[in-house]
Amino acid sequence: MEDILHSEADHNGTSVGTINVRGLTKSYGPERAVDNITFDVRPGEVVGFLGPNGAGKTTTMKVITGYLIPTEGTVLVDGMDVRADTLAIRRRIGYLPESTPLYREMVTYDYLEFVAAMRGIAKERRGARIKEMTHACGLHDVLGKKIDTLSKGYRQRVGLAQAMIHNPPILILDEPTSGLDPNQIVEIRELIRKIGREKTVVLSTHILPEVQASCDRVLIIHKGKIVADGTPRLLQENFVGGRRVRYSIRGDGSEAAAVLADYGINILERDIAEDESRFVLSSRRDIRDQLFQLAVDHNWALTQLHREEGNLEDVFRQLTSA
Repeated sequence: MEDILHSEADHNGTSVGTINVRGLTKSYGPERAVDNITFDVRPGEVVGFLGPNGAGKTTTMKVITGYLIPTEGTVLVDGMDVRADTLAIRRRIGYLPESTPLYREMVTYDYLEFVAAMRGIAKERRGARIKEMTHACGLHDVLGKKIDTLSKGYRQRVGLAQAMIHNPPILILDEPTSGLDPNQIVEIRELIRKIGREKTVVLSTHILPEVQASCDRVLIIHKGKIVADGTPRLLQENFVGGRRVRYSIRGDGSEAAAVLADYGINILERDIAEDESRFVLSSRRDIRDQLFQLAVDHNWALTQLHREEGNLEDVFRQLTSA
């Protein structure tokens, strides 16, 4: 199993599985699909690439994989430039586009054998690689079936197998769970987690909990520009006002609102229901002890004191709603 996921040694001194993007711009006529973006992906990272439709995610992925040439800027994959070393880069990347590229009239085993040949795997090694991919992607039950008869979940598994069959150090996955049911999503998520232990993975998705569950780091792109880059927790703390606290007391809460403001506590929301004033507060530090003491000092009847974390959906809406 280790051989399935262990990447070959690098030949130019650059760490295997490294992506360096500098000032990348990709234009289609007067339209800039990607606008002067810069980021790095380190070896062994699982990076979630998020953005609304048309934000530039797929275009960026296609440039990294060598299928598009940048209008401006540079993209290096393991130290090689996508302009000069396109074929060498493609050998080091496994790519799963959003529309899984399968020959549906072929039997699963025959298709994988065909892909292995196209990827230059020696004939005597193809059977072993197919066996390894079958085990890694859970394809035992469908090897003898035509791809056209498979469920979408199994077709995605076949797509992942073709992306990995040549043992690349980097995987680029564009919407790998698109259109899958909840059980299939969990299966593909677990497979991506397993792959991510040994390979660099960049994946785009609209399913934000998937990113939170699977990714070490998140890049958010909006209108062709990177608007956020960090771990899920860091983005939640920095872009949704830090820690949020639900704080409720009896009464109309006018005094409490004034006191909280005096203490510099940010009031995000305030409403009154059934003689109870309900606040949503935010702070970059834990203020629960302070809020409890304020209730004691001012004889407020405290009915709720609960800290909640923001989530990536909050971050995404905040950064891409403009």
